Amino acid sequence: MIRYFVTVDGIIVERESPVPGGWISMTRPTASEIEFVADKYDIDPNDLRAPLDEEERSRIQIEDNYTAILVDIPAVEERNGTDWFVTLPLGIFTTDDVIITVCLQDSPVLSAFTDGRVRDHHTYKKTRFILQILYKNASLFLQYLRIIDKKSEIIEKNLHKSQKNKELIELLELEKSLVYFTTSLRGNEMVLEKLLKVNKIKKYPEDEDLLEDVIVENKQAIEMANIYSGILSGTMDAFASVISNNQNLVMKTLAAITIVMSIPNIIAGLYGMNVSGIPFANNPMAFAFVCIFTLAVILIATFILKKKDMF
Repeated sequence: MIRYFVTVDGIIVERESPVPGGWISMTRPTASEIEFVADKYDIDPNDLRAPLDEEERSRIQIEDNYTAILVDIPAVEERNGTDWFVTLPLGIFTTDDVIITVCLQDSPVLSAFTDGRVRDHHTYKKTRFILQILYKNASLFLQYLRIIDKKSEIIEKNLHKSQKNKELIELLELEKSLVYFTTSLRGNEMVLEKLLKVNKIKKYPEDEDLLEDVIVENKQAIEMANIYSGILSGTMDAFASVISNNQNLVMKTLAAITIVMSIPNIIAGLYGMNVSGIPFANNPMAFAFVCIFTLAVILIATFILKKKDMF
């Protein structure tokens, strides 16, 4: 899908065709849409397709007719009825006439602009528009990181009660999301640092301040991701130790029960042997005596095992 926008009197307006100073938003574009934009603005089609590869790395690419900026953005992916967090590439292309964005799916990063929820947004101010997109992206990372932290707390509370594999798998999924976020944020950091040195993208004093804000926001997101990842990893290790310890306690209790239950089997086996000289063999109260003796031995064994904390 391809949409065309332009800012008129401070308001974002959608057009039916591209206009100078406008913004072209491409979401999962078709081959024909890519060829159309590539021919119109003299952009290599392979560069336009690059953001459609989920494994594409963040970078800045400077060509004669355009500059390509690829960064990772956070996204929500539904699996088994639950929302999990991943990252996707976002391509931002600047030409003399327009700004072009290419992404695999609709993202809150761009919808904030298309819905007019970003103030002081002008499509013809290309550098500022790019920095506003990057700032919104870093802010969204922070927002999703807070959601991950809250979800991990809820799962941890459930894990205290159930200690089932489901909760551990959910914690593992959150840890994977944090790994994706950390890797993507570090890649974005390299792009932001390179933006400081790129002269082809003109930067005015207010743009310099905004770029510094973006870098600070991105660094904060990296620190939060590292902190949450460390906490989550420690939580998983702690609960793994708890589950292992509980398993050891169960095995110890079962071993003690096995010892106690083997006593009557041994005595019954001895008295079941068809040999002479068995005590109380001719006594009419032999069965009662054997039962009392067996019970006494069981009680003594239970007392000893209890003293050794086997129960």
